Amino acid sequence: MASAAQRRIKAISYAKYGYMFIAPFFLVYCFFQIWPLIYTFILSFKGNQSSYADFVGLENYSTILFGKGSSAGAQATQQEFLKALGNTFILWFGNFIPQILLSLLLAVWFTDAKVKLPGKGFFKIVMYMPNIITAASVAALYVNLFGDSKYYFINGTLMNLGMEEPIKFISDPVVSKIMVMYIQTWLWFGNTMIMLMSGIMGINPSLFEAADIDGANSSQQFFKITLPLLQPIMVYTLVTSMIGGLQMFDLPYLYHNGANFSRDLETVAVYIYYSFNKGTVAQANYGYAGAASIIIFIITAILGSITFYMNRDKDAIAKKKQRKKAEKQMKAKMKQGGLTL
Repeated sequence: MASAAQRRIKAISYAKYGYMFIAPFFLVYCFFQIWPLIYTFILSFKGNQSSYADFVGLENYSTILFGKGSSAGAQATQQEFLKALGNTFILWFGNFIPQILLSLLLAVWFTDAKVKLPGKGFFKIVMYMPNIITAASVAALYVNLFGDSKYYFINGTLMNLGMEEPIKFISDPVVSKIMVMYIQTWLWFGNTMIMLMSGIMGINPSLFEAADIDGANSSQQFFKITLPLLQPIMVYTLVTSMIGGLQMFDLPYLYHNGANFSRDLETVAVYIYYSFNKGTVAQANYGYAGAASIIIFIITAILGSITFYMNRDKDAIAKKKQRKKAEKQMKAKMKQGGLTL
């Protein structure tokens, strides 16, 4: 047994060096993330335009959510924000659902040992390549391909094939939304496919071998083995897509011809940008922009929490409850017997 002197010797701890290595990240994070978030929260309680330095409480929230406020254009401000919020959810859902379905299909196909597809590596690279192109470049590419007039490539080709009128790919409110959804899907499905492939490749192959021996077909293996074990990576994909989708800015903002931006593609991020970008400080709606930022932050936090709650490990939670219950019963028995832990 160790002597009392040996027990008094303090063990050397190297934890402080770990904190020193991670300190630069947290310092940068606090400066560029935490402080802007705090300042945005403060800004949401300030006035707009010439009264931007005044404290107005919850008036900005009341204006953009319910159209109630002291400003003359409260109703118009509310309608614009709610439309931007609706556009944000429409564009996010419209690109996430086909993106996850296509990515999951391709991930299963590329990782299936039974599918002898030549050039799998080439196809993976080609499908991932749009993800490394900046959204601004992609928006410029599609604007020049899908312009509204016959002088752009797609409409010119269709009219040469016999179509009478050019399709309004940009100015039509419905078609433009579909185009942005398609571009977002095209941009991100390769990245999602790679993540899902990594999740599938992490599943123990013996599970699939046992399923083959038991006579399970491909569909049964997918729904009974692959999909349940992909739950963690699916949750990660959903949360990251939700955060990116609710903050969508570049494509909706850049997908237009000329200097006039289409309000039919206005998202909350674009609304915030236009609230700030009013020419001069005296014209900017800083309060509305701050309130809109906090609202979208709260919505993201709520949806993320719901997602994690619905996808939690119910078996682990049940076992934890049983363990706590057993510990309480044990403590109660020991207390009745006059013993202590």
